Amino acid sequence: MRWHSGWTVDKRVCEEVRRQGVKVEKRSNSILQVVTMSSPGEHYDSIFISNYTLINVIDELKRIPGVGSASLFGAKDYAMRVWLRPDMLAAYRLTPSEVAEAIRNQNAQFAAGQFGQEPMPDNLAFTYSVSTRSRMVQPSEFEDIILRSNAEGGVLRLKDVARVELGAQDYAFTATANGEPAVPIGIYLQPGANALATAAAVRDKMEELAQRFPEGLNYDVPFDTTKFVEVSINEVIKTFVEATMLVVLVVFLFLQNIRATIIPVLAIPVSIIGTFAGMYLLGFSINLLTLFGLVLAIGIVVDDAIIVIENVERHMSEEGLPPREAAIQAMEEVSGPVIAIVFVLSSVFIPVAFLGGLTGEMYKQFAVTIAVSVILSGIVALTLTPALCALLLKPTHGEPTLPFRWFNRAFTVLTAGYVGGVRFILRRIGLGLLVFTGLMAITFDLFERVPSSLVPPEDQGYVVMVYQLPPATALNRTEQVTRQMSEKLRDEPTVHSTVTFAGFDILSRSQKSNSGMSFVPLKDWSERTEPAEDARLLVSRFMMLGGDIREAMVFAFNPPPITGISTTGGFEGYLQSRSGESLDVLFSSLLKIA
Repeated sequence: MRWHSGWTVDKRVCEEVRRQGVKVEKRSNSILQVVTMSSPGEHYDSIFISNYTLINVIDELKRIPGVGSASLFGAKDYAMRVWLRPDMLAAYRLTPSEVAEAIRNQNAQFAAGQFGQEPMPDNLAFTYSVSTRSRMVQPSEFEDIILRSNAEGGVLRLKDVARVELGAQDYAFTATANGEPAVPIGIYLQPGANALATAAAVRDKMEELAQRFPEGLNYDVPFDTTKFVEVSINEVIKTFVEATMLVVLVVFLFLQNIRATIIPVLAIPVSIIGTFAGMYLLGFSINLLTLFGLVLAIGIVVDDAIIVIENVERHMSEEGLPPREAAIQAMEEVSGPVIAIVFVLSSVFIPVAFLGGLTGEMYKQFAVTIAVSVILSGIVALTLTPALCALLLKPTHGEPTLPFRWFNRAFTVLTAGYVGGVRFILRRIGLGLLVFTGLMAITFDLFERVPSSLVPPEDQGYVVMVYQLPPATALNRTEQVTRQMSEKLRDEPTVHSTVTFAGFDILSRSQKSNSGMSFVPLKDWSERTEPAEDARLLVSRFMMLGGDIREAMVFAFNPPPITGISTTGGFEGYLQSRSGESLDVLFSSLLKIA
């Protein structure tokens, strides 16, 4: 990609970069999914699978809305490999650069032109286009490249000094899925895209493409970060339903009247539906934060309605007013307090929406969701609730049943005890201030003692393993380490599958022969019920599995609770010396700013 509006980036880079081109991608740094292509029974080698995937799969995945990038890990593009024989080069006094220049000159495509193309001095009946051979594709064609010739007809060809074969451009990376060779595809999310919808679209597209795969070629999605999101949303929805049922039960327990219970219960769906409308207008999505806000809002939205109902019931029972007049009288008394409650709660949550930095971005949707639900609940309490009281409540009530009479007696005793305690403290202000000071001191002490963090770690259903060998370690030694660890991990009862890379450093996201890693998806949470089977505790256990491997250091990581904010995510900084200082000076400068 080149910039033309005053930018001259292409003029400032080296020739190789200009020939390759500059590519700009808008994507998240964190991997959304890993799709693996494999051939059970090894019908196809990894080179064929890699090139088939590059031609037939990668571009299809990149076109999916929400996909920022889809890339092959360690792509093995087809390449013609020329293995030079040093003894023969020395015998013919050739250098590798001369051989490369001969290949470059003779493996080129030219526009040959036409015969009889105007202008011509004579009249011709026909014009012929000349088609020449395109670039070489067979090893035998490369073997016949002429490196040198003489006047006597002697010819030195490439096959005389080298061996030519069709292979992969790069062999510095290998991957396995559950111990079998595989070609992995990394799916990266586009910023602002819906992870669940994008992951589902990727699975649907792979299922569609699989219908055209050659026989013996399969795909799998062994690593998918959206499974944790799906489970989390399901758990929040479950909590949402439980909270709704609990609120209904508590309201019925205290009001002891089905008609009176229906009124605040109706305020729940009205307020929640209105909150969804507000979220839509503000551009919010249904995610963990907004659902968490809704769970907390369920208990809040019924408070205003309960205040109205209790006051209406009081006027009906004490003054004998009919429901309509009781509702009018009650609203004249509690309209101000209801509005005050709405303002007080809104003043608590709305300022959170204006916080800056990461904290503000995290809790903005949570705070605004609660604030919208509170405002709507106040509107419902001032309009819908009194109308329902006038329509549904009866002027007389029967004697409560025996369980309710027991509850009322116990609650009356509890209320009397509470009132007595308040009266005792009010008569002894010094004692009350002393107790309050002590409670504040205990709170402060606990605040200092309890560990703090931005977001607590979660069991996201997978663990990341990193293997580090000494510098300059050959790839085959790294493969041995990754193979041993993969076998040990697959024997673990909590592990579902493994996707292992050899020759890849996840910390720098570059190919290194002395580095390796594994994505270790765990079994479903329903199958891991013991506390020791939590991913946060399995990290130390998995690290111990590599304790007997002396060739490498084995690390295990629980993924960060916020995608992109981790050792391998977030932002990157570079320290550059413009005066050619040594590494020691650079390291000293780093320590000063770290």
